[in-house]
Amino acid sequence: MTENVISLHKPTDPPTGANAPTVLTVVPDPAPAPRLPLWVRSGRAIRTAVTHDVTKTTARAAARHALYVYGGTRIVTRRAWEARTPARYERLMRAAEAAGNLEEAREWEERGQHFREARHRRRMDLLHSPIEAAKGATVSAGTGVGILVALGVCMAIATKDATEVVTPLMAVIKFINLMITIVQVVWGPAITIGPFLALLALWSVGAHQKAAPAWSMPEHQRSSEGEPITPSIVVKALRDLGVPALRNAIKEMGDAGASMLGPIRIAGCGVEVDVTLPSGVSTIEVQQRRRKLAENLTRHEHEVFITIPEAARTVRLWIADSGALDEPIGPSPLVTDETVTADYKKGKAPWGQDLRGDAAALSLFQRHLLVTGLSNQGKTASLRALALWAALDKTVEFRIADLKGVGDWGMFEGLASVLIQGPTDDDVVDATWMVEDALDEMNRRIGVRQQDPKAQFNPLVVIVDEAQVAFMCPVKDDQKNPYGGSKATSRYFMAVRRIHNQGRAVDVLMWQGTQDPTDQNLPKLVREGAHTRASLALGTEQQARMALGDKAVDGGAAPHLLRQGLDKGTLVVASDGIAVPAGQASITVRTHYIDDDAAKAICERAKALRSGITTLHVVDRAEERDALADIASVLGTDARVLTQEVLKRLAVLAPDVYGEWSFIDLKRVLDGTGAEPYKSDGRMVVGRDRIARALADRDEQGSASASE
Repeated sequence: MTENVISLHKPTDPPTGANAPTVLTVVPDPAPAPRLPLWVRSGRAIRTAVTHDVTKTTARAAARHALYVYGGTRIVTRRAWEARTPARYERLMRAAEAAGNLEEAREWEERGQHFREARHRRRMDLLHSPIEAAKGATVSAGTGVGILVALGVCMAIATKDATEVVTPLMAVIKFINLMITIVQVVWGPAITIGPFLALLALWSVGAHQKAAPAWSMPEHQRSSEGEPITPSIVVKALRDLGVPALRNAIKEMGDAGASMLGPIRIAGCGVEVDVTLPSGVSTIEVQQRRRKLAENLTRHEHEVFITIPEAARTVRLWIADSGALDEPIGPSPLVTDETVTADYKKGKAPWGQDLRGDAAALSLFQRHLLVTGLSNQGKTASLRALALWAALDKTVEFRIADLKGVGDWGMFEGLASVLIQGPTDDDVVDATWMVEDALDEMNRRIGVRQQDPKAQFNPLVVIVDEAQVAFMCPVKDDQKNPYGGSKATSRYFMAVRRIHNQGRAVDVLMWQGTQDPTDQNLPKLVREGAHTRASLALGTEQQARMALGDKAVDGGAAPHLLRQGLDKGTLVVASDGIAVPAGQASITVRTHYIDDDAAKAICERAKALRSGITTLHVVDRAEERDALADIASVLGTDARVLTQEVLKRLAVLAPDVYGEWSFIDLKRVLDGTGAEPYKSDGRMVVGRDRIARALADRDEQGSASASE
């Protein structure tokens, strides 16, 4: 019998060899996590669903559209209530009283009283209207039946059938029956659909007016940008400006900074508030942080302007309504009102609007003018708008050089006595001669004034657009003197400077437009000689100081902060010829844009005020001239011209030759030609036809002499 031996000790060495068993290691599964209760899992799922962006957007949209219906109902109800009651007038009257405008409050009170009287008359008329309506209906019905019967009689006579008498009447009755049938068919669906259409109309009103709370609006519309300016918003914006002394002072104030602020006043398309800074905070620290201040006020940088009023340690903030400055202003009065006239001495040119929306008008009387800015910002249009207004004063004479030469001033053909258009060096030479001729005219007037202190002269306006082309011109004359440049040998520079020095006294004025100013293309002595200096958008503060001067820039003028391309036609103006707010050195003006077609129409009105003007395109400075041919030239298309006017035109044509001419000189040239001056309506004139015959006879005599 075999015995089984059981080993109580396991072998320590694993078996080896081909017969060794394969050992498998089994890793047990980890213990399963405890299952969360159902209520926890349900809560998490609900929270995820509720807080999901899609859910929030959907809920917000549902609430928004529901609230549109409510808001639309409220708006329509208020409109209906204000249309039937004087509530609107009372609301506006209270607002005017709160603003301290008692005159406007009285006006709204009067309008409310007129509304009540008109409403009372309408109600009294309703007492009599039923009787009048019944009478009218009876008469109308009787008349209608009579007309139908008469028409039936005519038809019966024509067809010889007596039954045709009632045919028109029966046709009308059948038509009325058809209308009743249609109403019966449509009435049921209309009653069903009508409420839904009414709700849709109310929703449309609410959606158009955005009559829903801000939280229900889409994300892109829930920005605080454009929110009304309140004292707390202004103080918070100043506190967060990054000026430690200002922040600490506001924290220490018992009223949380409210005492710093003056009243917030409505000023055009924005509001204005004066801020008295605490001790230790300078105005320059606030000015240098304009962008941050604007962002703190939920505005763009160009919508906040900081100026320095007369009060010490005070800044004046003008904060535009969000987006208001991006809206165009209205057309110029020169375009909308053909009866507008100009008065160079006493009037002001309607140039545009200031930031408050008030009309900005500029006096041109005895003021040299400089308009500058970057290219394509509206410089020529701004300068031309002033010239168009001045052209409506027939006493103003223009001599214009457009050194861009693309036709921006072409409408002044026949209005300006000199019109040079072109960017070449030859055009610069002609422009220089034009300015030098104006200088000669200035000297002549000064001589006359010395003899007669009471002598008066018609204004002469010399306009050079793109003047930087003239200053940068390298051409030299026969004496090696440059036309351009800023040295004492520069002909253009010296002529402009001398006119700036003395021209104002005898109404010889210099207007210049230039772009991207530097010391090379706009010398200091020239830019500082202008009484009115205006600048569009510029690139740097240094250029702003060149354009307007240090005083204006230190006082808050900042054309370099205007947006290039977006603020076209917006000028910062430093001048005593425009109403500048007290304590400020400049004013920002959004100019009216007058397009070429409108400018041509205005020039035609200006030409109608004047006698014919022959426009010169090249200034001729030759010594020997054909006087008879020049007289024919200045007569133009006029049949006859007063001798005094002929002398004036000759003086414009060639001041060096004809500037000192008198009637005796004119008579000397015309004697024996058959074109002598003669009287017309008691005044001496020169006839165009006679001059033409004299020229023709002279030419024939010359030809005959040559043939002999």
